[in-house]
Amino acid sequence: MTERRPQAFVLTGAFWVVCRNPRYLEELAARGLKILLITPRAWRERALAAQADPTGPAALIDEIAFVDGELNQDGSFTAGVLARAADWRARYRIVGAYAVGETLVEPTGLLADALGLPGPGLRATRVCRSKPLQRWYLPEFAPAGAVVPAAERAAFDPASVTYPVVLKPAARHSSSGVVTVGDAQTLAALLADYPEHETLLVEQKVVGQEYSVESLVQEGKVIFASVTRKATTESHAATFVELSHSVPSAPEPVDRALLEANATMLAALDFGSGIAHAEWRVDAAGRPVLMEVAARTPGDGLLALYRLATGEPLEPEIVRLALGELAGYPEPRRWTRQVYLEHREGILDGVRVDWPGVRPVWLGESGVWPDPPVGGADGPGELRAVLVLKERGSRLGPLESSEDRAVCFLIDAPSPEELDALEQRVRAAVTIEVRDVD
Repeated sequence: MTERRPQAFVLTGAFWVVCRNPRYLEELAARGLKILLITPRAWRERALAAQADPTGPAALIDEIAFVDGELNQDGSFTAGVLARAADWRARYRIVGAYAVGETLVEPTGLLADALGLPGPGLRATRVCRSKPLQRWYLPEFAPAGAVVPAAERAAFDPASVTYPVVLKPAARHSSSGVVTVGDAQTLAALLADYPEHETLLVEQKVVGQEYSVESLVQEGKVIFASVTRKATTESHAATFVELSHSVPSAPEPVDRALLEANATMLAALDFGSGIAHAEWRVDAAGRPVLMEVAARTPGDGLLALYRLATGEPLEPEIVRLALGELAGYPEPRRWTRQVYLEHREGILDGVRVDWPGVRPVWLGESGVWPDPPVGGADGPGELRAVLVLKERGSRLGPLESSEDRAVCFLIDAPSPEELDALEQRVRAAVTIEVRDVD
């Protein structure tokens, strides 16, 4: 019997993440695949308007399904995702599925498993969505501390841990709710401030440099892995909002230990095919300690940084992994960095850039990131883009999560030293204009 159902690919995740990197849509459309998107219902109005615009990337999406759930409640999206997928399974021959961003990683894993599609696998997608499960499955890499179930929070003894500690909600993302705590009295007060349903982690703070490792894995084999160096607000605040990513990290003796620990972690998770983003710290003894791992594309501007560093985009390889096609990726040849600029509190009036040929790009409603040119391996350092992530007139508050950041820039250079010098020049050239709240 001839198969009459058209071939389709399912993308899942927050709508703005999907459209921020339209190369996924372009890759799938070029293969003649129907593109099906599952996204939280909160994006309905914006997504339908974007899909109806023939000039925008969302016009490539054939169908959008909207589901209900809460990011800070495990499994709340699963029933909706599977209900929509069941309808599509009857009308399409689904040949691939991929979670773009954190929101729907676990139900996407279930979808792929049921349909026999390439993917990270059930263990990886479940464990990567749960910090408590990461501590359970990967105890050799876990920081010292305790998981505090919501129902047992009142019974937890703040004197039972060694300070300073990091208090973090188990199910959130983007550094939301993650804080350093210096004493038992403060911890006791903070524990009462989180929503009653949230499971919390109380972990001894790991003092040391933070990194991430991005890995492409195909049928359990790591085909590419690279270390990214990170900086956060931790240097001057109690929070952990990411302020910079350097791709690749300048070579350090710890790189081998990080890559070895990362490979051991992926094997323990029985990671199948896909991309993993793991965040690590290295303690004073040189031991890699796992902060968290995600079975999806790295966030922020890391996709753009890898393209600037290697000359090739990551998205086509991610699509190949999800379709079971042979994938590969080159080693970085340039040094790149994304820097988020801190701001004072108030109303965002404007952004000035004193740099020849560069004007700030206000991402606005579309949220689509620009595609800057790629430099040669030995070309001079360049400021590639200054991006404004908030609307003009937005109220800027303290940096408590990734969503609070307003302006960033992308740079690349032929050496780590030139990259550092370029960052300082660009910092001096960008001004965020903020007025006081009336």
